[in-house]
Amino acid sequence: MKAPTVWRYVGRNLVTAWLVLSGLFLLTRGITDASSYVQTALEADSRIQIAEREQLTRQLLHRAGLDLPLFYVSFDAAHGWQWQGSANQYHVWAASLLQGQLGTSYRSGAPVSTLLLEALRYTLPLTVLAALLSAVVSVGLATGVNGRYPAIRTTLLSLLHVVQAAPLFLVATGLLMLFANPDFLAWFPAFGLGVEEDPATWWQAPGRLLYYLALPVCSLVLVSAPALTIQLDAALQRELRQPYVVTARAKGAAPGRVVWRHALRNALLPTITLLTELLPNLVAGAVVVEVLFALPGMGRLLAEAAATQDYPVLLGGVTLVVVARVLAQLLADALYLLTDPRIRLQA
Repeated sequence: MKAPTVWRYVGRNLVTAWLVLSGLFLLTRGITDASSYVQTALEADSRIQIAEREQLTRQLLHRAGLDLPLFYVSFDAAHGWQWQGSANQYHVWAASLLQGQLGTSYRSGAPVSTLLLEALRYTLPLTVLAALLSAVVSVGLATGVNGRYPAIRTTLLSLLHVVQAAPLFLVATGLLMLFANPDFLAWFPAFGLGVEEDPATWWQAPGRLLYYLALPVCSLVLVSAPALTIQLDAALQRELRQPYVVTARAKGAAPGRVVWRHALRNALLPTITLLTELLPNLVAGAVVVEVLFALPGMGRLLAEAAATQDYPVLLGGVTLVVVARVLAQLLADALYLLTDPRIRLQA
């Protein structure tokens, strides 16, 4: 594969991500109400005089960058179209983003990157654990029932289709009512991560974390593993009818060996995209789970940012998700090339 082809392919993905983020920035800044942004701060102290109120308003708008034009060009009825140059909100945001700065929260005044990193401390263990379990469960189920248990396979696929149709909120609520309900089975905690309890020793902390994450992780696994299992099962069924599999069986290979040593690698090709997009999808699903189970992660942070119109935090979180999806797509393409050398990127 030629290097220019790779760079053009990567460049197209990066340009697409940039256009998505730019559109989100212009949309969120376009609907931002500057008066509502400063209203809380101005009404906090009724003793502020009119002159002080005007000065404070200008300071707050300048700190948030809302006193600048939105884009390079602007339009008003009196002067028509006007060129604003680089002194606009979009230019400032783009320059800051290229330097790794995501802006400042409207609500707390803290850097968005600091808030996201703090939230990711709790979201990454949840999503990474759910992604690993989803991959292991889907591969285990698909390979375990293929070639040996047709009746069990049919029943399992029917059940997986039912679970796949259930929304994440319904699945998480059902687990909460079943296994964190004092009136039924109070096996797991209903909310939080136990950080407010007595500090745990270093060998107790992982166990406590897993205990509190059990239901949230199961919720994410139940909504992500069915699609992976169904896709992998369909791919395995196609591969098990191929001539090379028939030859392996004719030589006396056991059903499990046929699946694992011969059919699985080729069957993984259609599933690679789903596997690589698993973590970004789980990060998006963490919004529902973290709000429902009161977990202090990125999902809860973004939900609160959307409720309070804290657009810099919301845009920063979306930026991470978009970047993760672009990286997942690049990883999927790289895995396709490694798995099947016949595949080539098109310029």
